[in-house]
Amino acid sequence: MQTMDGGSGSRGGRDSDFVASLGKGLRVLEAFGADTPRLSITEAAARAGLDRATARRCLLTLHALGYADYDGKFFALTPRVLRLGTAALASLPLPQLVQPWLDQLSERIGQSTSVSILDGTEVVYLARAAQRRVMSIGLLPGSRLPAHCTSMGRVLLAALPEAEARAILDRSDLSPRTAASVTEPERIMDRLRQVRAQGYALIDQEVEPGLRAIAVPVIDARGRTVAAMNTGAAAVQATADDLVSLYLPELLRVQEGLRRVLA
Repeated sequence: MQTMDGGSGSRGGRDSDFVASLGKGLRVLEAFGADTPRLSITEAAARAGLDRATARRCLLTLHALGYADYDGKFFALTPRVLRLGTAALASLPLPQLVQPWLDQLSERIGQSTSVSILDGTEVVYLARAAQRRVMSIGLLPGSRLPAHCTSMGRVLLAALPEAEARAILDRSDLSPRTAASVTEPERIMDRLRQVRAQGYALIDQEVEPGLRAIAVPVIDARGRTVAAMNTGAAAVQATADDLVSLYLPELLRVQEGLRRVLA
């Protein structure tokens, strides 16, 4: 069988079980993003690694099914695609399990709390309990942020073998988001070692000016890191270390509670 990039290989089962056309359609869907909300056929083909004719068929199929708009030159995804992501998130047991814990935690500390997982070079928010809004962008389940400069991302990267974490950094866009952003891979690796040693990650205005965040791993009963949990606060304390005394005990309390129920 031919793989999506034209080579031969299996996708975890018998070759005959792999539906190449579905795989190509998903690659075209993934070509759209925050920086590329509108794509021509040629642009979509290049981003998906497909030939133009294949990309055109995929895009026109998405248009016919209501997943994409088409103005004769550019395609753009419609809100209908949110059904796919929402259904996928709703089917995961972890968001349903952690949401009540986040709600209680957020009420106790008076700050928004979140749980996310790692997807490539980004964290994907699975659950969130919102209090005061401290970021300029609204965060919801399904939202994505770079892993290397976020508190939850660093917790999740620190849980990986060093070589795997470094490979993700090598694929990441390390462009600074603020004047405080750490952009050197070796410095980020040093931060990951520190996170691994202390059991939490602290971010001081690396994602957005005025925002600090602290995160801990969500650990299952077998000791595996399955997600990350954080809270963010406006940078009104004297130092970022104040978040440790203010919020870490409560985060660890929820971490221990989740460890008992995550079989």
